[in-house]
Amino acid sequence: MAIETDVKAAAERARVASQSLALATRAQKDQALQAMADALEAAQQTVLAANAEDVTRAEQDGTGAHIVDRLRLTEDRVAAMAQGLREVAGLPDPVGEVVRGSTLANGLELRQVRVPFGVVGIIYEARPNVTADAAGICLKSGNAVLLRGSSSARSSNAAIVEVLRGAAEAAGLPADAVQLVPGDSHDSVKALMRARGLVDVLIPRGGAGLIRSVVEESTVPVIETGVGNCHVYVDGAADLAKALSIVVNAKTQRTSVCNAAESLLVHADIADEFLPQVIEALQERGVLIHGDDRFAEYDGVVAATDEDYGREYLGNEISAKVVAGMDEAVVHIRTYSSQHTDAIVTEDQTAARRFVAAVDSAAVVVNASTRFTDGGEFGFGAEIGISTQKLHARGPMGLPEMTSTKYVVTGDGHVR
Repeated sequence: MAIETDVKAAAERARVASQSLALATRAQKDQALQAMADALEAAQQTVLAANAEDVTRAEQDGTGAHIVDRLRLTEDRVAAMAQGLREVAGLPDPVGEVVRGSTLANGLELRQVRVPFGVVGIIYEARPNVTADAAGICLKSGNAVLLRGSSSARSSNAAIVEVLRGAAEAAGLPADAVQLVPGDSHDSVKALMRARGLVDVLIPRGGAGLIRSVVEESTVPVIETGVGNCHVYVDGAADLAKALSIVVNAKTQRTSVCNAAESLLVHADIADEFLPQVIEALQERGVLIHGDDRFAEYDGVVAATDEDYGREYLGNEISAKVVAGMDEAVVHIRTYSSQHTDAIVTEDQTAARRFVAAVDSAAVVVNASTRFTDGGEFGFGAEIGISTQKLHARGPMGLPEMTSTKYVVTGDGHVR
């Protein structure tokens, strides 16, 4: 098929570019990242015009409001993309970092050092800011990147990649270090997933359907980034003012992102006092609550189903339940959580430690909003995604998570 040939050709160009990137110094990579940031700002109006085409097309197609929000770029969001590239330039280069080392009894020097993967494929939905984030973090970690965004953002992604490629080349690095995967059909995605030997790793970012498809169909190794069915458990020993602030922020600060809270659990001992407060606060902000019998006693709350408890809403909806205690809360979280981020609000440190030990998620938060699970908020700079798997990387994937390692063995005529 023609599209398979085109994708293979792009992957082969990326493979060649990755060999140059592996030899690039930190100074060369940082110079390119700064140039890419400057070029994005200079081309802001071009990028926004391309994005306006995507947004208009999405709205005409009846796309949901939360998807359009993720798709839309503004001057501030373009500026944030450029700033993200500059922040990555300011971070330490992971390539060459010695993870561990020793001198063996026979005198051999052994070092385990970080090295680039080589060629990374990113398959993602809607958000064109991922294009700049992924390009920047892959370049800094020495990887060439093949970007396969959704067709809904094709104009935005094409404009952004054109800017980034030109800036990288002007800075002395190969333009093919950053490429869009050819084609808009699912055939191009399948071709990328089957490019084993040319693409070293795939990272899907998006909804459950996309991630499942990539994990199940790809012959290229996959780092799984998960959906965010995130929970906030308000313990019986919680400071209720603190709990109210955390719940409202976790749910409503930005609803269309994976670290927004999608489920609320409240200890029965404080339910009579806390439920009226939290229901009123959420409803004032337009949140529809899918609640159990206790929550459903209040006006405007709809009865929750098992399906509701397992949903990632990505909008102004949340599931809610009153639990007898922490044991029931943990069972509920283990049943429905996507193992992204789950939080407890409590003044009881023993309860907090127990919750942290019992909840098996990439991030477990104590007395803070789930919205902090983010590479930027963690100080990692721009991130590729939040890994919810347990192999290689877990949680926000910054620069170190975009490398593998190899062993360097140095001798002086040693033979075995």
